[in-house]
Amino acid sequence: MITRRIALRDALLASGTALISWAIPGLGLSAEEDVSAHGAGSTFSAPLYQKWIDVYRQDHKQVALSYDVVGSGEGVTRFIAGSVDFGATDVVPSEPMLIGVKRGAISVPATAGMIVLAYNVPGLAGVLRLPRDVYSDIFSGRIKVWNDPQIQKANPNLSLPNRNIAVVVRQDSSGTTAAFTRHLVAIGASWHASGAGEGFVIDWPREAMQGKGNEGVASKIKISEGSIGFVEYGFAKRLGLQMATLENKAGRFVEPSEEAGRAALLATENNSTADPRGDGSYPITTLSWLLLYKKYADPKKAAAVKDWVRWGLTTGQTFASQLGYIPLPAETAALAERSLDAIS
Repeated sequence: MITRRIALRDALLASGTALISWAIPGLGLSAEEDVSAHGAGSTFSAPLYQKWIDVYRQDHKQVALSYDVVGSGEGVTRFIAGSVDFGATDVVPSEPMLIGVKRGAISVPATAGMIVLAYNVPGLAGVLRLPRDVYSDIFSGRIKVWNDPQIQKANPNLSLPNRNIAVVVRQDSSGTTAAFTRHLVAIGASWHASGAGEGFVIDWPREAMQGKGNEGVASKIKISEGSIGFVEYGFAKRLGLQMATLENKAGRFVEPSEEAGRAALLATENNSTADPRGDGSYPITTLSWLLLYKKYADPKKAAAVKDWVRWGLTTGQTFASQLGYIPLPAETAALAERSLDAIS
């Protein structure tokens, strides 16, 4: 379970001291002050944010950062309610959703990643290729068996079993779901015909298996023969799951890789990653965002949040690849960093 709270007092208890004697350069904290900030949201980007917290606090021992891994939908809800100091989501909330945030809100792209279709089909010798209309039909419930003629046509060299497809989806309010269904809407008529639409929560086919968080979906795929589900690339990679090669907008079959994800990001316009162009682009990518208030009651907290996010947009990007994420393009990171000037 990834969810955990990291508190400054852990360090105090371990050292047996009551106060921390280090100062934080640039934050204006004296030797006897400390500050805390608490966030909640996306499971998609949680491993990276947890890494940022762990590494950042090594040199900023007066800042206690914590993060609840509750899913993007709940993270947005808590941010709007003002019960956290920052939120995290894989889909930026609409303006009407944020209009009631009296302190003002800004959304900052913090990282990017790929949503893969991971599967568990024992004895399948070779990589599974899935055309756009095929994986759309699988998740809408139209294609129900692994040896369906449409899947077999795309994989003439594979011996596909005559067994039911067990679709695995998210049960919680999820930015991964929102990003995945946004892609399905963008690629055409098949998903439109299902009437499912897009959003944090979807009315999936009744027989779909459900898991909580990206880790929950990945774990269910791992133990469920005949299954397929959508999950963040890093979770699938860490569990050693097989991942389908998907057809992109250019009609090319592309396997998930950092190179293919970066190509997709570079091909996007206005941060819209729903269906990227380009021969080498992986088709299902998403930016992941931090939600920050424009005004904080405590100026020390405002300074600490800004400094941590700025660190994440610079030094923190170096940890993205090892965890299965895509470092932000330099221009995107620079624009995001400049947006922090709106916080006071």
